[in-house]
Amino acid sequence: MTTLTQPLKDEHQELLPHLKHILGLADEITDGTDPGLVSRIGKVHGFLTEHLLAHARIEEEALYPVVARAMGAPEATATMSRDHLEIGRLVDELGALHGQLAGDLITPGQAGALRRVLYGLYAVVKLHFAKEEEVYLPLLDTRLNEGQGRALLEALEHASHVN
Repeated sequence: MTTLTQPLKDEHQELLPHLKHILGLADEITDGTDPGLVSRIGKVHGFLTEHLLAHARIEEEALYPVVARAMGAPEATATMSRDHLEIGRLVDELGALHGQLAGDLITPGQAGALRRVLYGLYAVVKLHFAKEEEVYLPLLDTRLNEGQGRALLEALEHASHVN
């Protein structure tokens, strides 16, 4: 049976391979010379900036207000919004670290900082998705009627074109 929030679950499924890639990249980082690592980090940063942060903005604009109303508590999504702030901070930190890399040489300090940020991003985003899928989406599936569900999906679609 397809639920009204299935498109949101599907989007998370599309993003999961990218999360696994972030984890794999973190596992690969060592100090020394690594041809192509700077480019791979740049690609991950680009994905995070262009896709994952856009996903977070869309949730803030279209999903979380509906969740707050369904729960009857405007502050119900505050912890999830805080996750988004932390994800943004880590993406910014990754961008700064990437900008400091010169050539293919990575110092021990840079390697440690890159691993910390990439592992942190993986953990925060993975937990964030789990909270949405285990708490918010089932709640919406039970509390929204078909018209409200359609309106939510339309609002998400509209927000994705605005961002």
